[in-house]
Amino acid sequence: MFKEELDLVPNKPGSYQMYNNNNIIIYVGKAKNLKKRLTSYFRGTNTGKTAIMVSEIAYFKYIITTTELESFILELNLIKKYNPKYNILLKDDKSYPYIEYTKKPFPTLKVTRYLKIKKNKDKVLFGPYVNSYAARRIVNLINRLYPLKKCNTMPKEVCLYYHIHECLGYCVKEIPNEEILAIEKEILSFLRGNEDIIKNKLLDKIDYYSKEMNYELALELKNELEYIEVVLEKQKVQFLDKEDMDVINYYFNNGYLAIEILFIRSGKLIGTFNDIFTVTDNYLEEIEAYIALFYQKNEKPKEIYLPSDLNLDNLNNIIDTKILTVSRGKKKKLLLMAKDNAKINHENNFKKAQNKLDRTRGANDELSALLGINITRIDIFDNSNLFGSFSVSGMVVFIDGMPHKNKYRKYKILLDKNDDYNTMKEVIYRRYYRALMEKDIMPELIIVDGGINQIRAAREVLDSLNLNIKVCGLVKNNQHKTSDLIDGNTLEAYKIDKTSKLFHYLTRIQDEVHRYTINYHKQIRSKGSIASVLDNVPGIGPKRKKELIKAFGSVKNMKEKNIEELNKYLPIKTAEKLYKYLKQIKN
Repeated sequence: MFKEELDLVPNKPGSYQMYNNNNIIIYVGKAKNLKKRLTSYFRGTNTGKTAIMVSEIAYFKYIITTTELESFILELNLIKKYNPKYNILLKDDKSYPYIEYTKKPFPTLKVTRYLKIKKNKDKVLFGPYVNSYAARRIVNLINRLYPLKKCNTMPKEVCLYYHIHECLGYCVKEIPNEEILAIEKEILSFLRGNEDIIKNKLLDKIDYYSKEMNYELALELKNELEYIEVVLEKQKVQFLDKEDMDVINYYFNNGYLAIEILFIRSGKLIGTFNDIFTVTDNYLEEIEAYIALFYQKNEKPKEIYLPSDLNLDNLNNIIDTKILTVSRGKKKKLLLMAKDNAKINHENNFKKAQNKLDRTRGANDELSALLGINITRIDIFDNSNLFGSFSVSGMVVFIDGMPHKNKYRKYKILLDKNDDYNTMKEVIYRRYYRALMEKDIMPELIIVDGGINQIRAAREVLDSLNLNIKVCGLVKNNQHKTSDLIDGNTLEAYKIDKTSKLFHYLTRIQDEVHRYTINYHKQIRSKGSIASVLDNVPGIGPKRKKELIKAFGSVKNMKEKNIEELNKYLPIKTAEKLYKYLKQIKN
């Protein structure tokens, strides 16, 4: 297999890319010696995931580099760009949340996830927080206890926060620097581990409100105190003396790799991250790629400790922090602790991960055989509207039987009526016209949540774009359960065993796109967000939205107004649209 091609491969370092019959990159790797590595795939004995991958390879390409480090960097860039199905990928596309304190121009505290920011002496990050709810609750509590700046903009006059003593009025007053520094000192001290500061402040507030007989607020703060104590109790054990580091180890067995990351901040274990996956190539090299990709998405601590069998030199050149190993002492014990946790994770989840992979891959293979095409990626669409108005669509993506949530997309439909046919035409056109312009990877199969009308709408648009992509429709019965898969060419239903893996797979796909689309629809009509509601009414731009928010303050207040009152701030036709939309929102 590939004898002539392999004879031409040089004995040099580089990155190689494996392609399937659809010209899609399914795996990216690197090697000190390209010829030896590529030959091992096609002339050696492969098992497990590697054997499956090799069976799908139609051809390969490679790029020669000068050094092994260059090949490592190239490999990471190609993995990020093409997201190959057989490379180890992170669990999702999100980074962990951090608490960010900003000193200037005004003191603010917020939760942030996306850390693509330059180093800034006026910003201090704390975390990561594995529990995002805990991070938000801590930030909300500190914002209640300290008069930090709360507004995203700079108002012309003081707002409610100033009047309830939760802001110093930065928009209109010159605040002495000493006062700000005193607040900052306490907040930073708490976030660095001095928990008594906030606990004592809460106790003082609880005592004050109790004496004022404001028992409802006192109870609310008492609940906050109890929650903070529970969160902090988990971080009581002091492993090291005020050090910030991540400790990473792994356990490999039966073709599955479990990885464990311990987050140590100020000497305390504040959280852990673990993952388990199958590997295709040398598992040590795949761990290195995984770690490098992880720290492109997450804030780096001062030090990262790894087992000695990994290539620390490569990682030191990729990750801008100290990458170290250790052979004794407390840090060695932490490495062993991470190893033990990785092993436990492997033992607890190996069978589950294996069964899940077999179930999803098997169902996807069944679907490929049924339709007579080799399916890697499926795009699935669903539409939703509120009484025929303000339609939305959602797209979810399954790759090799697994949902890839970072590829999900939401669409606010421009068409303002209940018309599934034209709604489907609009969303299909927007999705694939953009994919053509951006040269994005196309799916082998498009599934629309609906019957013949939706299929015809999708086919019409795809034909106009000269795209030859298989289309099918999923329809539901009278009980709103998945019923049939309709062929986009013949418009006939496939005969599928209702007890098969394939049928359960299709049900899961339909439920997922429906859940995603409905959740998006709920978000945009959320009764708690006046801005979200106004965004969904044509004719209300930023200026008018600002005036309405200032005038009414909430969705509830707006709903109580008649068209004449809304007409004071809006043209009559826009006021009528807003009035109609508000009446359709349930209390």
